[in-house]
Amino acid sequence: MPSFVEEAQQIAREAGALLAEYFARRVRIELKGQFDIVTEADRASENLIVARLRERFPAHAVVAEEGTGRDSESAEYRWYVDPLDGTTNFAHGFPMFNTTLALEHKGELIAGVIFDPLRDEMFSTERGAGAFLNGARISVSQAALLDDSLLATGFPSRKRHQNVNVYFYYQMAMMTHGVRRAGSAALDLAYVACGRLDGFWEFGLSPWDMAAGILLIREAGGVTSDMYGKPADVHGPTLLCDNGHIHEELLNEFGAIFKGEERFPMPRINRQ
Repeated sequence: MPSFVEEAQQIAREAGALLAEYFARRVRIELKGQFDIVTEADRASENLIVARLRERFPAHAVVAEEGTGRDSESAEYRWYVDPLDGTTNFAHGFPMFNTTLALEHKGELIAGVIFDPLRDEMFSTERGAGAFLNGARISVSQAALLDDSLLATGFPSRKRHQNVNVYFYYQMAMMTHGVRRAGSAALDLAYVACGRLDGFWEFGLSPWDMAAGILLIREAGGVTSDMYGKPADVHGPTLLCDNGHIHEELLNEFGAIFKGEERFPMPRINRQ
């Protein structure tokens, strides 16, 4: 009988192939609220994933971004599904998006996949079994100092004017080799797990954005917490994940920024 992660990989590949077809023909864009973009591809992918999960695991709860899942507090198993992570990228033809599934058992993450259909990269993990990219074991980077690190973050679609992350972005950009903002949180987390990035942080993610990536990074030898150093929580307001070597340094710098003790003043515009 296939394992949970094998089943999730099969479903993610099927959904990824569907997304790639939609991407090739540039689908119609809609808005959820003032800023959040949704496409017919999001809905088609979610319908497919939820249907497959219900067929194979009828007793499991499913929490999906577009709301077609079925959650239950009494369910021992709960899937977190993002049918199209990176919708804004997808809608604009920017090739950075994925589909991701994670499974929780009695509140503990036990399996997860993140699939990039354009690069045919399947990141997968099971608790206690390691982390993998297309079947090959992966591990986090060995960068020992923040000065030598490449980080990533993201910004919310809604209420960007109220989000404080620009302060963290600027400070981290000045302290490191750079900060990337590619618009796909799950892939950012996968890239930390395989050593392409050394760390990632963000405010206001949803459980389906980060569940698979959190487990992937842990199994790849990395560290996960919130931005204050407390245990990472898929329902929490902040997330910090990194290779473990730079974790304390990041927490110290974040602590200073939260207190308003910024090392690098924001530049003023010279209006000549």
